[in-house]
Amino acid sequence: MSIKKLPNIKFLVADNSYIYKKDLLGKFLVIYFYPKDDTPGCTKEAIDFSFFKKKFDEIDTNIIGISRDNLNKHLKFKEKHNINFELASDEEGKICQQFGVWVQKSMYGRKYMGIERSTFVFDKDLKLVKSWRNVKVKDHAEEVYTLISKLV
Repeated sequence: MSIKKLPNIKFLVADNSYIYKKDLLGKFLVIYFYPKDDTPGCTKEAIDFSFFKKKFDEIDTNIIGISRDNLNKHLKFKEKHNINFELASDEEGKICQQFGVWVQKSMYGRKYMGIERSTFVFDKDLKLVKSWRNVKVKDHAEEVYTLISKLV
């Protein structure tokens, strides 16, 4: 699936409120998809984005992390690791499917469906600027920040 502009979706976030597309206009937007709260790679990625949050704020950028975990898990994850940006719950997988990140994976010869670690950057008009698929966590948050800082 190839996204060119942010679809007309709403994000259910950890405090049980919604963020709507119209709320995101006028700022850059980072949406990153990750497999599961409180797993090593996902925790590192969230902590890294949190570390850069102040810098992202300085360049007018919102961050939303999305997994299929429920709101309660997101809230506990945010509190445990001091995550300072929004985590959206996509329990039914609708947003994952819209972005094409719900894919067949394989581990130890077993095939299963899961989230492909991916990041999407949108400009202030919510047009796609860049996407990364099969993200490697190390230095990724900094790479995303560097890209957006060059666009400002």
